[in-house]
Amino acid sequence: MGYRFQVVFDCRDPHALADWWAETMQWQVEPQDEAFIRSMIAQGHASDADTVVHHGALVWREGAAIHPVAEEGPDRARWLFQAVPEPKTVKNRVHIDIRPSASNDPVAIRSSLVARGATVLHEGHQGPHSWVTMADPEGNEFCV
Repeated sequence: MGYRFQVVFDCRDPHALADWWAETMQWQVEPQDEAFIRSMIAQGHASDADTVVHHGALVWREGAAIHPVAEEGPDRARWLFQAVPEPKTVKNRVHIDIRPSASNDPVAIRSSLVARGATVLHEGHQGPHSWVTMADPEGNEFCV
């Protein structure tokens, strides 16, 4: 039996980065339950300082998550973005590879990502395969 898992990104602004990656992956940001958040504050389990308003909705300040649009339930793929106080300072030891389908133009995808705030770090080649290593708006490396 295998394990379920989620990928977790440490970041400064989890909501902005979740929005960026949801658009990049064509996934969706998971909605947060504003009534539940308000109830946790009312019961003293949280405070207003634990929350932020993002796109007009009250959400937990410390995190946001995304998942594929067509997937629901506990076994779906899920990426969590969590706030940390320190900036990214070194190269990631693990990274995401975005693998466009044969009908997608990788050059157009890369150009679109750069236009939205990604940075090209370098290009790589191995035999007939090529890729570009990029960084998201907070510096997390990924390849296309």
